[in-house]
Amino acid sequence: MKAIIFGASGQDGFYLHQLLKHKNVETVCVSRSVDDRRNAGCQPAFLRSEDTQASSLRSDGTVGDVADWNFVENLTKTHQPDFVFHLAANSTTRHEALFDNHAAISTGTINILEAVNRHSRHTKVFLSGSAMQFENNNTPIDESTPFAPLSPYAVSRIQSVYAGRYFRSLGLKVYVGYFFNHDSPRRPLNHLNQKIATVAKNISKGIDERIEIGDVTVEKEFNYAGDTVEAVWTLVNQDEVFEAVIGSSEAHSIEEWLELCFISVNKNWRDHVVKKKDFTPEYKILVSNPKLIKSLGWQPKVDIKGLAKIMMEE
Repeated sequence: MKAIIFGASGQDGFYLHQLLKHKNVETVCVSRSVDDRRNAGCQPAFLRSEDTQASSLRSDGTVGDVADWNFVENLTKTHQPDFVFHLAANSTTRHEALFDNHAAISTGTINILEAVNRHSRHTKVFLSGSAMQFENNNTPIDESTPFAPLSPYAVSRIQSVYAGRYFRSLGLKVYVGYFFNHDSPRRPLNHLNQKIATVAKNISKGIDERIEIGDVTVEKEFNYAGDTVEAVWTLVNQDEVFEAVIGSSEAHSIEEWLELCFISVNKNWRDHVVKKKDFTPEYKILVSNPKLIKSLGWQPKVDIKGLAKIMMEE
């Protein structure tokens, strides 16, 4: 079997690549820079974005952009993959990321789906979705919850899903997994959970640091990225369910995460957290109802305590 991962350098791409290696799936990893590809632990198997000839693969670490139609089409024609995983995104809801999100998520989705439609119709396509694209009334979110375009990121995710549904109507096998919060040591520092873990570790080494947080009572899920990609693999290896919420259904407060991280280094988080002024959270609680994905046989293995241990020891 063969797979292409777009967004291979990100957290999810890294863990998915490790999983596919374990499953003996030959994987082509696509990222937007050579350093990103190396960070993902992937082999250099890329076409140049500007190279419109699909006769041979380059092995010089050249990267590709999922928003580049010629690149995506040539890669698909060349490899005829069994799976394509679209994980490329700028995972922020900030308005400043409007064009980046549109290019990677919306345009990237159309490029992948049309390339598969034209050249590799047996390919199963996975599109990553997000908890942030749903209407949130502080109750568990499932596949029937309405979408809510409350940020450029959500708009791009919603457009991606509708594109997937359209191409599914043309006969393609297109899957969507709606990811709820999940972390790992490979999370960037702009994500709060990683920032908290990193500051706690730095303080344990004698570095005097403070972290600014808006509302420690906000509740969300603390899932492990390794579990999340296991759910993705479960989803794409069956043909009955094509869209599923991927989460644990267990919500915890940011305060609880602070406690776990700081206790592990024998520190009191209250001595190192500064309340952010004039802060309004995007939500008070964000939690999933993952009954459907669990009905396929998937169960998360790592809880919040296990995640804290992984991230504090790495």
